[in-house]
Amino acid sequence: MATEYMIGDKAVYPAQGVAEIVGIDSKEIMGTTQTFYVLRVLDSDKKILIPVGKVDDVGLRTIISTREIEEVYDILRERNVDLNTQTWNRRWRAYVEKIQTGSPFEIAEVLRDLNLLKHQKTLSFGEKKMLESARRLLVQELAIAKESSEEAVTEEIEHIFAA
Repeated sequence: MATEYMIGDKAVYPAQGVAEIVGIDSKEIMGTTQTFYVLRVLDSDKKILIPVGKVDDVGLRTIISTREIEEVYDILRERNVDLNTQTWNRRWRAYVEKIQTGSPFEIAEVLRDLNLLKHQKTLSFGEKKMLESARRLLVQELAIAKESSEEAVTEEIEHIFAA
């Protein structure tokens, strides 16, 4: 059963970040009327239409809960991990797949792994961009979930990796 959203709700759209439901529109497409959620991605102002019946298919989900916030921080603090030692482009592809799931836990793993990896070797240009993307997606959602500022969440994450 698809989650129902109301105008003003915030949700996470995979690989795009947090979006606000700014409208619910109906459009006629090939003789059939379909209802769409109109989303505005918060950090890019990009507008996205999602058919109400396809919400689960595209991976739109609610903002994480307090319990899930702690799980994300536990993932970020984990240091006993096997870093992916494949070539950078295979690693990059695996990280892209994780980010595209939209799962905050998978995104946290990418952020953690790339932060740990950058202390061992120089990251490729693609890995640096991936690190920034993972950080942006996670910080944005955590800030909203915690009702905090993105700056405060960024500082918390930087502190975790400075240790």
